[in-house]
Formats: sequence, C-alpha cells, structure tokens
Amino acid sequence: MKRQSPSGPYRWSRSRPRSRGARLLVGISIVGALVGSTPGLAAAVPPPPPNPSDEQLEQADTQVNVGVGQVSDLINRVAQADAQLAQLDNEVAIKREDVNRALVDLQNARGVVDAAARAVELSQQALRDAGAMIEFAQTDFDKFAVSSYTMGANVSSISTYLGAQGPGDVLDRAQILKILAANQNAVLDELQRARTEQANRDSENRQAKEEADAAAAAAESKKAEAEQSIETARNALAAQTEKKAAIETDRAAAQTQLDAARGQAAGLQGQRDAYASWDEQRRVEEAQNAAMAAAAQEAATQAKARLAANQAARDRAAALAAGQRSHTALEDSTGGEDSTEDGSTEDEYSDEWSDEDSDTESQGSTLTGEAAIETVIDRGLSQIGVTYAWGGGDENGPTKGIRDGGVADSYGDFNKVGFDCSGLMIYAFAGIGISLPHYTGYQYTAGEQIPSSQMKRGDMLFWGPNASQHVALYLGDGEMLEAPQSGSSVKISPVRWDGMTPYAVRMVS
Repeated sequence: MKRQSPSGPYRWSRSRPRSRGARLLVGISIVGALVGSTPGLAAAVPPPPPNPSDEQLEQADTQVNVGVGQVSDLINRVAQADAQLAQLDNEVAIKREDVNRALVDLQNARGVVDAAARAVELSQQALRDAGAMIEFAQTDFDKFAVSSYTMGANVSSISTYLGAQGPGDVLDRAQILKILAANQNAVLDELQRARTEQANRDSENRQAKEEADAAAAAAESKKAEAEQSIETARNALAAQTEKKAAIETDRAAAQTQLDAARGQAAGLQGQRDAYASWDEQRRVEEAQNAAMAAAAQEAATQAKARLAANQAARDRAAALAAGQRSHTALEDSTGGEDSTEDGSTEDEYSDEWSDEDSDTESQGSTLTGEAAIETVIDRGLSQIGVTYAWGGGDENGPTKGIRDGGVADSYGDFNKVGFDCSGLMIYAFAGIGISLPHYTGYQYTAGEQIPSSQMKRGDMLFWGPNASQHVALYLGDGEMLEAPQSGSSVKISPVRWDGMTPYAVRMVS
C-alpha cells in the first residue's frame, strides 16, 4: 500500500516484520500478478505474402497465351460455321422458294390443262353440232333436188307456192330455184368450212392440252425435285448446326480454361505485386527502425551522460533500493529478515511512516516539475538496448529474470539480466525518490489517473484489464519507452492505442 509522505516523494517505512505465512502469501500474489502478459505488439510490416517465382509467372503467361490461341481458333471455327449455316439457310430459303415456284407453275399448268380440256370439249361439241347441221342440210337438199327433177312436185309446189301468172313467172321462179340451190350449196360449203376450221381448232386444242399435260407433269417433277432439295438442305443444315454446337461447346470449355489461366496469372502477378509492395514497406520500415534505433541510441548516450552527473538521482534510487526486499522472494532467507542484494538484512515494510524515513527522504522533496520528469526519462532512456528479462529490474538497474514456466522460460529470461515493463518503471522513477511496486496493476493506482487522451511527457501508459498487461513511459510526440516482451529489449516505440486503459498515471505534477 502506497502513501505519500508529508515531504512529497513516495517511500516505504520500516516496522515489525510480518508473519512468515503473510510474507509467503504476499510473495505468491506478486509473482502470480507478474504472469500478466504484455499486449501483442502489432508489427508495422505484416508477414510476407507469397512470392511466386519468375518460372511460375512465365508458365502462367504461357498457359494464357495457349488458351488465347485455342479460343481464337475456336472463335474462327465458330465464325466459319456461322457463315456456313447462313449459306445453308440461304440455300434452304432458295429451295423453299423453288418449291413455291414449282407449286405455282404446277397450279398454272393444271389451269392450262383444265382450260385446254374444256376448249377441246367445246370444239368437239361444236364440231359435232356442225356435222349434224351439215348432215341435216344435205339431207334436205338431196330431198329437194330429187323431188324437183324427178317428180316435179317441188316445182309445182313452188309454182303453186309462188303463184306464177304466166311463162315469165315460171322462168322467174326457175331462176329463184336456181338461186336457192346455189345458196343452199353455199351454205353447205360454209358449213363444211366451219366444220373444217372447227376440226383444226379441235386439233390445236388437243395439242394445247397435251402441252399443258406435259407442263403439269414437268411441274410435278420440279416439285418433287425441289422437295428433295429442301430435304437435303435441311439435313445439311441440321448437321452443320450440330457441328456448330460442338464447336461452341469446345469454345466455352477453352474460354473457361483461358479464364482460369488468366485468373491464375493475375493471381500470381498480384502476389508478386503484393510481395514487391510488402518488400518495399519492409525496406522503408527497416530504414525507419534503423533511424529510430540510431536516434534512440543517441538519446540513450546523452541520457547516460546526464545521469553520470546526477549523483543525487543515484543516491535517491540507492536509498529506495536499500529499503526494499526482492519482489520475487517467497520466503525469508535469514529467519524473519529478508536479504538484500548487498547482503544486508531489513525488516518488511509496513503501512506506517517513520520519522527517520521522512527526514531522510526530505532531501529530495524539492525535485518536482520538469526537472523531475526529465530525470525519470533520462533514467529510462539510459537503458535502451538492455535485454528484456521477465521479472527483472529494480531501483538500481537491471536484475536477473525469473521463471514463468512458459514463454519467458523458452527465451531463457531466468538466465538474463534485464528489465521487464514494470521493472523499467521502478528504475526510472527511483531517481526522483518514488518507489513503485513490481506489478503494473499496482502501478496503475500509484499516482494521479489522467484520461489517456490528456497524457503528457513522463506519464505512465497501461494496457489490459485493470492495467494487468503492460506499462510504458510516455515521451511525447506519440512515442513511448518500453520493455516490450521476451526476446526483445528496452526501446522507443510508437504509442499503441489498441487495448490501452482509459487512464494514464501521472507521478509528477
């Protein structure tokens, strides 16, 4: 338990030793508290991404080129198939129209055949009618002639019919009979000519019908040929369509392979680009770290030079150390008295202040403000590069680490002399007479808690639940001094906000 003495600085006063069991319980509690882990330090540069070789990139490019060639060839073949399909489709269209033309010709020919047949039928009927008329007229004429010249009946009848009045009338009537006979012959001749012409037309009609029949037969033949051509063209079109579908399937497969090859090539190139970016980031980070390390080392050198002239700070730290037990001691080594590093023995500290201790500490009560802060920081900076040792560090400097049964043991911290995070704070603040316990959780309540957003140079920063993980010393300008973790050393780092407690702790006003 920490209290502030009337004179200002922190100090433990001596009193009667506690019981052995109480000391053992306290020691176990402190050691157990030290097991709290330092928060993970986020690396500025992430682990390296895959870095494909030039051969892998070349193979990927080759696959892409091969794929492009295959797809291009298949695209050309599909284009050719499309052209062939278009040509076949045009041919089928022509064949279809040929069928239409043949059908039209067929129907026209059938119409001509029908018309010719009707014309033949009409001419034959007319021929029959003309023959019948001629035959009838010839019969009448023959009867008239026989009657006139053999029996005279017709003359007498005609004479009677005509009513002749004398010889003159008879002659006139004879002339009339002659004319009638001539007219009758003329009619017969005309009828005969008509029958002849009708016979000629009938012959022509018959020939026209024969030609129409031939045209119809030719149209039927053309129709059959056209239908056969359509069937052939359709079969060719179906075969070409199937061929095109197969080519398109091959093209789709090749395109898939090409896309996969491109994806692989792009992925490998992306990995190479990512690795190049990472490598550049690594180089920049290494350069920054080197520059930071050089600056830190220079700061450490200067801090050591200032501390060399600050005997008062060393005296205050030594005085504090002289009154402290080893924080890792589980039992008294001298039967009720704890052994110090220089071999002397002291009683365990109580919660009361003694007058003697107050008088001794009063000599450092005037060290406050900026001078105190810079002394703390100088002591901390002077330890840059000192090895991390879990459980190590006290008021006078680095000490041997302890075992943790885990990570620290794997790094051999128990065989190293150095600081852990809270041990570094003990050493830094001991120079101004402030004594801190070797546990971050207790250090978190040792001074004035300030919102972390209002941190100032010289404040302590904490991480983890109840400050149980880590502590560092704020230097200002976004930088802090810390002993990070096993395997590392005391160094300057950028402030990490992730996991930080809501408060920083200010030990010096």
